[in-house]
Amino acid sequence: MVRYALIGGTGVYDPAILTGLREEQVSTPYGDVRVKVGTYRGKEVAFLARHGEKHSVPPHRINYRANIWALKRLGVERIIATTAVGSLNLDMRPGDFVFCDQFLDFTKGRPSTFFEGGPEGVVHVDFTEPYCPELRGVLAEAAKTLGLGFHREGTYVCTEGPRFETPAEIKAYQRLGGDVVGMTGVPEVVLAHEAGICYSTVSMVTNFAAGISPQPLTHEEVLEVMAQNAERLRRLAMLALDNLPEERGCRCAHASPGIRM
Repeated sequence: MVRYALIGGTGVYDPAILTGLREEQVSTPYGDVRVKVGTYRGKEVAFLARHGEKHSVPPHRINYRANIWALKRLGVERIIATTAVGSLNLDMRPGDFVFCDQFLDFTKGRPSTFFEGGPEGVVHVDFTEPYCPELRGVLAEAAKTLGLGFHREGTYVCTEGPRFETPAEIKAYQRLGGDVVGMTGVPEVVLAHEAGICYSTVSMVTNFAAGISPQPLTHEEVLEVMAQNAERLRRLAMLALDNLPEERGCRCAHASPGIRM
């Protein structure tokens, strides 16, 4: 059974830490998903490139429901997901890692739940802890051991994209308590939580957001910073996978009635 998964965001397309890679195509009610599966120190780990291997899928077109369903079908219990983010918080500087504990959702047109009524009825899931506290703690300790700049908490603001935000929007998000901004964290975290999967994001700050940064934002800048930090990101993921306890000690598996497959 594949109990662990890495979801690679912008700039993270290669499961370099895994050996014996094979590709599996998983059928879901929302479409087929191709997932790479390999081994890291005896643990089977799935790798899914969120935007496709050539970054061909924009954030608002990603099939989030199919991706999470496919990982659940493989048996995944824990997901470490990478995201490239802009910072709204001057203490969270380019190159820092942020292990978010809350989110603000400003997406507009994305299917954001598995629970659509029907035979299962209406389901309301508690989101007091949207990100797994145990998984976040393991990542934070790994970052500390490696001497990386990191933040144990942060509020992730998710926008629809694919455009970057305006300075006025950034000011509004700051006033609401946002720390970092990206385009892919929601509904991914929501669906993982509904599926009973432990989920934590490793958000890499690539730049300060619009109105804070002294220069215009570009996608090339994001890719460049992610490339510069790829090795640090790999070492963090490797150490976290090493340090994860065999059995889950959180309540993520019981936070939702789960999805029926």
